[in-house]
Amino acid sequence: MKINDYNFAGKKAIVRVDFNVPLDENGNITDDTRIRGALPTLKKILDDGGALIIMSHMGKPKGKVNMKYSLGQIRDAVAKALGRDVKFAPDCADASEAAAELKPGEVLLLENLRFHPEEEGKPVGIEKTDPGYDAAKKEMKARQKDFSKKLASYADVYVNDAFGTAHRKHASTAVIADYFQPDQKMLGFLMDKEVQAVDNILSDIKRPFTAIMGGSKVSTKIGIIENLMDKVDNLILCGGMTYTFAKAQGGKIGDSLCEEDKLDLALDIIKKAKEKGVNLVLGTDCIAADSFSNDAKTMVCPANDIPDGWQGLDAGPATRAAFTEVILPAKTILWNGPAGVFEFDNFTAGSRAIAEAIVEATNHGAFSLVGGGDSVACVNKFGLADSVSYVSTGGGALLEAIEGKVLPGVAAIKGE
Repeated sequence: MKINDYNFAGKKAIVRVDFNVPLDENGNITDDTRIRGALPTLKKILDDGGALIIMSHMGKPKGKVNMKYSLGQIRDAVAKALGRDVKFAPDCADASEAAAELKPGEVLLLENLRFHPEEEGKPVGIEKTDPGYDAAKKEMKARQKDFSKKLASYADVYVNDAFGTAHRKHASTAVIADYFQPDQKMLGFLMDKEVQAVDNILSDIKRPFTAIMGGSKVSTKIGIIENLMDKVDNLILCGGMTYTFAKAQGGKIGDSLCEEDKLDLALDIIKKAKEKGVNLVLGTDCIAADSFSNDAKTMVCPANDIPDGWQGLDAGPATRAAFTEVILPAKTILWNGPAGVFEFDNFTAGSRAIAEAIVEATNHGAFSLVGGGDSVACVNKFGLADSVSYVSTGGGALLEAIEGKVLPGVAAIKGE
């Protein structure tokens, strides 16, 4: 069922959103992108004359109540975004009465799903190596079904609009769908757009296709790098992983970040790129600093010849120029991960150069998808989020989708 084709009048809809928004020490939201992203789905239900039950996780409370992660902190922000009062259920597993009393046009926000271990479905207080683990896992799966059935009982319709958690087979993202008929469960607008954006990248490739993979560790990106090798024309690897590649090739990297146990993997990636005819672009120079600080002393030096006591924290001018040259002619672009420690204002130049090149390519007809928390934070910081084709809300989910994995949250709706 497509959400556009459904009339929610007189129905109660339970919607899984991703309101895992960043908060400051006073509980104030520092980036409301995820709340704004869910508004089209939430407002469609309310405008149709439906009643709305919102559920989400926040943080990693590990199956225990921890008020640091209470969704009560964002209740006012959600109410302001929706332009109406939002009721609050202090326990998501004990909200039957509040849900039953909900009238058309009213909104109920459930407390953090992850205050209950059943949401994630992992046995608590027992290791995988312990003798009773299999029995504990089986018991938890049964409890997860009961928890999912309870959540489902609150509503007539289930909508999943949380792409950021679509790669998890959790109670609220996948198991709950078993308790709704095919015409009573659907993807929200945001989720549908995310799935379509991934499809554009993987199935409707206009060439050249350039992928930019950044971040600190090659180990966290190996699956996606290997999958992209069969699809891309150009692969830019940047950020902290630059120095693992530099060292693997015999370079001197000072105190830069390096995965010592992944040097062979780095060489293997270089070899595979050659075999598959992929243009692999690595940084040749960097902005090195004498400490991990915004106020550190800096110098430009080769990425494979960094003095002891110094560490590479951003892409250098020659590297930025090389990246730009590869990005500008691209017709399909994927960006995941920054080129440097962009959180420090003095080390944003590499990431900014990538972002600006992507925007220029987009203006000339490229389809550009920016995904992953840090890349999204980059384009937001530079004020360029509206100048690329699509900004994905899903970090891990986006990566797994591009790796070619089936996302449980999508499969549960589509019946795959």
